[in-house]
Amino acid sequence: MSRVALLALGLFASASAYCASFTDPFRPPREMEAPVASASAPAGPRLESVLIAPDRRIAVINGQQYSEGAAFGEGRVLRISETEVVIRRSGRDEALKLYPQEVRRASGSTDEGR
Repeated sequence: MSRVALLALGLFASASAYCASFTDPFRPPREMEAPVASASAPAGPRLESVLIAPDRRIAVINGQQYSEGAAFGEGRVLRISETEVVIRRSGRDEALKLYPQEVRRASGSTDEGR
């Protein structure tokens, strides 16, 4: 009986080590991942999602929904577009980008020239 248990344990250990070497196919490439913020970095507003429909525009900022013209802290949401939200605070406009970092293609990409 102990041989069967050892064999089963060995098969399980080798199978789990084999599966651990695969990466998640749905995880975005490293170039698209947001940098990890350090504990000392100030946490500003972060645009998480945008919904644009014929009758409304909604932005999700730090988990809260805002529409155009809505109050945002001491400011106001001016515009919501497909990729950014403009907020006016203290007389200054601040743009929150949905994709803060541009993803650049490798120079040998097959999509070039299309």
